[in-house]
Amino acid sequence: MSKDLNGKVALVAGGTRGASRAIAVELARSGAIVYVTGRTSGQQRSEVDRPETIEGTVELIAAASGTGIAMRVDHLEPGQVRALAERIDREQGRLDILVDGLWGGDRHMGWGKPVWEHSLAAGLRMIRLGIDAHIITSHYLLPLVIREPGGLVVEMTDGTAEYNRKFRAGTSLPFYVAKAAAHQLALAEAYELRAHECTAVAMTPGWLRSEAMLDEFGVTEENWREALEKQPHFCVSESPVFVGRAVAALAADPGRSRFSGQTLDSGQLAKIYGFTDVDGSRPDAWRYIREVADAGKPADPTGYR
Repeated sequence: MSKDLNGKVALVAGGTRGASRAIAVELARSGAIVYVTGRTSGQQRSEVDRPETIEGTVELIAAASGTGIAMRVDHLEPGQVRALAERIDREQGRLDILVDGLWGGDRHMGWGKPVWEHSLAAGLRMIRLGIDAHIITSHYLLPLVIREPGGLVVEMTDGTAEYNRKFRAGTSLPFYVAKAAAHQLALAEAYELRAHECTAVAMTPGWLRSEAMLDEFGVTEENWREALEKQPHFCVSESPVFVGRAVAALAADPGRSRFSGQTLDSGQLAKIYGFTDVDGSRPDAWRYIREVADAGKPADPTGYR
């Protein structure tokens, strides 16, 4: 097992579940000390109202022989984020990797509704979760990242920059704006961080087999292919581990600054760094979505995983 990140300190904000949980585990597996924040702990659930907790993520880190530290933080509360930064500074004196996977807005989505029919309160809540929380986090944590050259900031998003240049059919305006903002956040952060020799990127998984997605299809990671009867294009889906390995590989790359300001995806980085998903495949989901699913072709992952 590679320990390329020994001595590094990471924060995965919103590391309760899904892609961010897997990223936290893979960073720790590679040797980093990983702080995991989120709003759902063993004592309190967030509005997402799912059972996964930050403590559960730390348990997975321990099972991977890594070091994880859970801290309940609402990243929309500046005082809580400031206290988080002060704790990391006090305990570690540095922050080498900041992964901002904050979201939690799925329950607020009104799929297919135009903005004038979408709940205004729900739409504005998505903007708060997807944009405001990220900016608050950057404000308090980037001073730690720039303390040493070589820092890495990863803004998690949904969809490549190319794919999100067009409004997605069936989505909603607030969701689209909240998610597409990550591309611009990474671009702006890359500009502001370059004088400090730090890198900022946006990162998207492909069609993610998150806990919520598996529940939606009524399957588990072990029998996920049974979902193909309901949605054949799910054949190109990937486990959260895949994007976790993508971020860990990027963090261990001494030449990662060449990507600063870009939006990267797990399938793209798998080709560059040579890692695979848990089944040994390399799903190239966004190319598949563009060339097969959106083109109206029958589901067939041949050449895409």
